Amino acid sequence: MKNEKNIAILKEMAESVRTCMFTTFSSSDEFGSRPMGTAKIEDDGSLWFYTNEYSLKSKEISKENNVLLAYSDPSNNTYLTVKGKAELVDDKVRKEAYFSPFVKAWFPDGVEDPRLILIKVTPEEAEYWDASSSKIVVLFSMLKAVVTGDTPDLGKHDTIKF
Repeated sequence: MKNEKNIAILKEMAESVRTCMFTTFSSSDEFGSRPMGTAKIEDDGSLWFYTNEYSLKSKEISKENNVLLAYSDPSNNTYLTVKGKAELVDDKVRKEAYFSPFVKAWFPDGVEDPRLILIKVTPEEAEYWDASSSKIVVLFSMLKAVVTGDTPDLGKHDTIKF
């Protein structure tokens, strides 16, 4: 039951943003980040992305599969990071099911493009901040904290495991 609740939080927050900074680690212990659109979040919590099989990120995932996804929606004061394991998956059924016109801009030959491959991220842990109250409420909380010396109540913050 707890895992279902955690997956629901993950899905709700990531689907509302759709684009994350997808961070990989190179063999020389360097970080590489790029914006990527989330193609699908399945009911088990796995996150799916399209990529070029011959890209640098694909090479990095093949060597070191730990990744970090960072979703950010400053207009709603919601933030989510997801730590997980990535793998390259060549699944024609999923390629067809998750394909969108946006992906076609990168892969004009569609699901038949020989470079097109999926990345599956299996989440292990996520941390989120949700202060989706109105900006007036957040500002009031911050001002109150300045006056009282207390810490402002900026909403929910939690770390969840999968």
